[in-house]
Amino acid sequence: MMQEAGWLPLLWLLLPIAAYSGWLAARHAQRNRTESRSSRVPPEYFRGLNYLLNEQPDKAIEVFVRMAEVDGDTVETHLALGNLFRRRGEVDRAIRIHQNLIARSSLTREQRLLAMLELGMDYMRSGLLDRAEGLFRELVDTGSHMRQSLDHLLDIYQQERDWHNAIATARRLQATAAAGLDPVLAHFHCELAEESLRARGDDDARKWVQAALEIDPKCVRATLIEAAMEERGGNLRAAIDVYRRVEQQDSDYLPETIIPLQRCHRALGTDASFLDFLSGVVQRHGGIKAQLLRADLVAARNGDEAAMTYLAAELSTRPSVPGINRLLDLIMRRVGDPVRGNLAVVRDAAAQMEQDRPVYRCTHCGFSARLLHWQCPSCKHWNTVKPVHGVEID
Repeated sequence: MMQEAGWLPLLWLLLPIAAYSGWLAARHAQRNRTESRSSRVPPEYFRGLNYLLNEQPDKAIEVFVRMAEVDGDTVETHLALGNLFRRRGEVDRAIRIHQNLIARSSLTREQRLLAMLELGMDYMRSGLLDRAEGLFRELVDTGSHMRQSLDHLLDIYQQERDWHNAIATARRLQATAAAGLDPVLAHFHCELAEESLRARGDDDARKWVQAALEIDPKCVRATLIEAAMEERGGNLRAAIDVYRRVEQQDSDYLPETIIPLQRCHRALGTDASFLDFLSGVVQRHGGIKAQLLRADLVAARNGDEAAMTYLAAELSTRPSVPGINRLLDLIMRRVGDPVRGNLAVVRDAAAQMEQDRPVYRCTHCGFSARLLHWQCPSCKHWNTVKPVHGVEID
């Protein structure tokens, strides 16, 4: 017997099927009556309902499957059962039900197309993407269940990293359903740009980057690719201009530009300009990476005392574990051995706290990571994994 937590959701799913099966059986009996207006519900219906009420959903399913096989009017019951099996993870059973349903010659065109859609979802759930793709393509060609089929095709092409087909499908989905997919389309073009860069096709990469920015002018990823290309090509001033564009596109991604900008300014000998930029970033947006790097530059130019004063002021308004760690480092450089040893214990504990915190987090599902993912590995949303602006004290 299943535990209450396991069978109760299934009970609520099966009750409508049971009711529908009973209704179909009653209608069938009523159709064949001769003199009496009363109909006799088959005992199988009550047996299945009894299994449900006695917390035996598997036996109930077997009963309703047999009832569904009794006559050809039970297409909806077949579909509901197959969907139920898929949701329970019993994909093989769902596939068999939907395949047998499609094989019936008595199905209407709409019933067959709906069964094809369900079978395609079964194949996707089981990882048979090529079979699923074939069914969804056929549905799109018939003009039936367009939105769902295109959604599933888009999912398949992303899983297969088939970006050309993903772009074509997304455009068709936009035209069909007026879906706002410009940011996603821009990422597909960025994927092609990165593929071109790996193949040393810089010209193609530039083409894809420009296309991404035309589709979505706020695409930070395209900007970072463009800036990195300018930097690799030695066009450092152009790279700086492109990196700084990120602040207007999405300031959440500013931490991704700090180190590259420092690198470009250092190569040009314009550290003072970079320090001014950092000061503005900290003032406008905060951000621990900019804050700490500014503290390092202050220490290099004006000494540890000035850096300590700056960090202490920042921590009073924006406390963070990395900020405390950096302040402890500065203090430890200025004290003797006994005190330094005690501070080292605190510093190690704080460093462990910093190490255990995520660097990036998905704003949609909360997935955390140490590396930036443009598509969240958990919820599959694009552009939702963003830098955590400092490991702040809870």
